Amino acid sequence: MNATHDIRLLGDKAQHALWTALRSGQLREGQFLSMSQLVELLDCPIAAIRDAVKQGSAWGLLTTLPKRGVQVMEARPETIRECLDFRMALDQEGARRRIAEGAVEGLADLCQRHAAMRDAARTGGAGDLPSKAITVDLSLHDYLSEGLGNSLLTGAYAANRMRIAIIQNSRPFLQDRIVSAMEEHLVVIDALDRRDAGAAAEAIRVHFEQTLRWWGVP
Repeated sequence: MNATHDIRLLGDKAQHALWTALRSGQLREGQFLSMSQLVELLDCPIAAIRDAVKQGSAWGLLTTLPKRGVQVMEARPETIRECLDFRMALDQEGARRRIAEGAVEGLADLCQRHAAMRDAARTGGAGDLPSKAITVDLSLHDYLSEGLGNSLLTGAYAANRMRIAIIQNSRPFLQDRIVSAMEEHLVVIDALDRRDAGAAAEAIRVHFEQTLRWWGVP
């Protein structure tokens, strides 16, 4: 029993270490690593790493290259479009369900955080503004995904969120984009507050299109 428990703990540790490395940008888009390099980087046994890599491959985060190692997902234009389109569709549905169920508590805090980040970006802010902006940006997307109320949908959303994190880490969150992204989010939040599902869906679509434009994806 103890041996099984220890194996499970090592597997969880390897999975967490891999997810953290991908979210933080320690593992970069398109990067190739041998299994031995990955073991050293994540500081976990190779068996646990192999299991974590299998999960990463299933989520589309990694590609396994037999007898060579693994490659992190590449931020190609078609990948960016598909990941953002996937998020848009589930964000729209999450907004619709929240409004239909009257589950729109917490909007005042979201609005305040987004307005503060927009204003900080306009005035220059601190050196760590991009990382803080990503946290604020994700807070609305998390809010919408939680409105789905379906473990299968939220699981798929979580996997896609990891893919988007890899994409985001490939390019700095520039100050001008922080301002416009926060403003786009504030329009979504306002539509949620007014219980206007059509306006919320449209605002989410506009945010999707503006994000694609910022990435230079046609």
